Amino acid sequence: MATDILAEITGMLVEIVGDEYLLAEEVTMKTTFNEDLALESIEFVALAELLHHRYGADVDLMGFLAEKDMDAILAMSVGELVTHIGRITHTSLARAAAGSPAASAG
Repeated sequence: MATDILAEITGMLVEIVGDEYLLAEEVTMKTTFNEDLALESIEFVALAELLHHRYGADVDLMGFLAEKDMDAILAMSVGELVTHIGRITHTSLARAAAGSPAASAG
């Protein structure tokens, strides 16, 4: 699941910054948004929008960043975001399954 999320985030990053600046195979779980990718704040906003469209309101990048101090934001890796999204989507799927008629039948 993490590799799927990593691939999706990588695709979003390539879409945002352009493939002439970022090759998809350059992005790993250890890639940092600031030092390695040099993402600008407007690019974070674009990433937040793409994440919202793909994963829904539960994945709130700006809310996730708001929980961190400036040093943590500057050091944040793609892997941290992948893990965060994985946790949220796993929780959302579990909640959906618990509330589904098939889950309550039996």
